[in-house]
Amino acid sequence: MQELEEARITCPYCAEMLVLLLDCSADDQAYFEDCQVCCRPIHISYAMDSEGMPVDLVARRDDE
Repeated sequence: MQELEEARITCPYCAEMLVLLLDCSADDQAYFEDCQVCCRPIHISYAMDSEGMPVDLVARRDDE
Protein backbone atom coordinates (compact mmCIF):
# COMPACT_ATOMS: atom_id res chain seq x y z
CA MET A 1 0.00 0.00 0.00
CA GLN A 2 1.33 3.42 -0.95
CA GLU A 3 1.65 5.93 1.89
CA LEU A 4 1.13 9.58 1.00
CA GLU A 5 1.84 12.58 3.20
CA GLU A 6 0.42 16.03 2.44
CA ALA A 7 2.93 18.90 2.42
CA ARG A 8 2.68 22.59 1.63
CA ILE A 9 5.31 24.54 -0.27
CA THR A 10 5.60 28.01 -1.74
CA CYS A 11 6.25 28.19 -5.46
CA PRO A 12 9.72 29.72 -5.95
CA TYR A 13 8.45 31.55 -9.06
CA CYS A 14 5.00 32.97 -8.30
CA ALA A 15 4.98 32.61 -4.47
CA GLU A 16 1.64 30.77 -4.42
CA MET A 17 1.07 28.20 -1.69
CA LEU A 18 0.85 24.69 -3.17
CA VAL A 19 -0.17 21.34 -1.71
CA LEU A 20 1.89 18.26 -2.63
CA LEU A 21 1.36 14.59 -1.89
CA LEU A 22 4.70 13.04 -0.95
CA ASP A 23 5.28 9.30 -1.40
CA CYS A 24 6.53 8.01 1.98
CA SER A 25 6.90 4.41 0.82
CA ALA A 26 10.28 5.12 -0.82
CA ASP A 27 13.61 6.53 0.34
CA ASP A 28 14.87 10.05 -0.33
CA GLN A 29 13.42 11.57 -3.48
CA ALA A 30 14.07 14.34 -5.99
CA TYR A 31 11.83 15.14 -8.94
CA PHE A 32 10.27 17.99 -10.94
CA GLU A 33 6.66 19.03 -10.60
CA ASP A 34 4.98 21.90 -12.43
CA CYS A 35 3.44 24.68 -10.37
CA GLN A 36 -0.35 24.35 -10.36
CA VAL A 37 -0.67 28.13 -10.82
CA CYS A 38 2.13 29.40 -13.10
CA CYS A 39 3.02 26.00 -14.70
CA ARG A 40 6.78 26.46 -14.24
CA PRO A 41 8.95 23.46 -13.24
CA ILE A 42 9.80 23.18 -9.53
CA HIS A 43 12.58 20.88 -8.35
CA ILE A 44 11.23 19.06 -5.28
CA SER A 45 13.54 17.12 -2.99
CA TYR A 46 13.15 15.57 0.45
CA ALA A 47 14.68 12.99 2.73
CA MET A 48 12.95 10.39 4.87
CA ASP A 49 13.57 10.16 8.63
CA SER A 50 13.93 6.91 10.58
CA GLU A 51 10.14 6.76 11.12
CA GLY A 52 9.39 7.04 7.40
CA MET A 53 8.27 10.67 7.47
CA PRO A 54 9.48 13.30 4.98
CA VAL A 55 11.97 15.87 6.29
CA ASP A 56 14.13 18.56 4.69
CA LEU A 57 11.56 19.35 2.00
CA VAL A 58 13.06 21.80 -0.50
CA ALA A 59 11.36 23.46 -3.47
CA ARG A 60 13.73 25.20 -5.89
CA ARG A 61 13.54 26.90 -9.24
CA ASP A 62 14.62 24.85 -12.24
CA ASP A 63 17.56 27.21 -12.84
CA GLU A 64 19.01 27.07 -9.29
